[in-house]
Amino acid sequence: MAAYPEVRFLTSANKLGQLPPDTGVEVAVVGRSNAGKSSAINAVTQRKGLARTSKSPGATRLLNFFELQAGRRLVDLPGYGFARVAGEMRAHWGTLLTGYFGKRESLRGTIVVMDVRHPLTDHDQDMLQLATSRDLPVHILLTKADKLGRGAAGNALQGVRRKLPRDGLVTVQLFSAHSGDGVQEARGALEKLLDGKRIKETPAGPVDPAGANQPGIGG
Repeated sequence: MAAYPEVRFLTSANKLGQLPPDTGVEVAVVGRSNAGKSSAINAVTQRKGLARTSKSPGATRLLNFFELQAGRRLVDLPGYGFARVAGEMRAHWGTLLTGYFGKRESLRGTIVVMDVRHPLTDHDQDMLQLATSRDLPVHILLTKADKLGRGAAGNALQGVRRKLPRDGLVTVQLFSAHSGDGVQEARGALEKLLDGKRIKETPAGPVDPAGANQPGIGG
């Protein structure tokens, strides 16, 4: 049985006034263009083609709202860091995202998608700062972990963990939509965020990209 058998596209918004009613709970998903955000959404929801995937970065131009269950939503935000997008459009996105994170009361947390081979870029750091501006939890998916060997992926995970705040507000895991590694853990993290609970990580140690040391989902 699918993880979210009732999942459906709800609406898109290009302005704050177009957002759906600010009721229920939702989790935003955001990431640098070409980091695998749409593929991650499709893998976590077990719905192929739910989020648009493209070989051309920057395919997501709007805030796309998906209803997972009644009163529980996932929001696909525009990809950032895409150089070919005109400056006017980038400025519009910045205003839109700043307003969304600052005013959306139903927002319970954010999933930030980063390519495991190029994590914590300046754009990623800016997004983490914006996503945590209201002290809401953030969970990082280090995508495309199948592109690295086991040791290299583990080292990348630990390197990111060392650079994150120690307050537990931001957590991180390895993820691969292609191989399925980390998908179940990411789905559990999504559910915790929707429930308004923080995600507990296992202690640092040797990391298995297939899940031997993925974040534990605690209460």
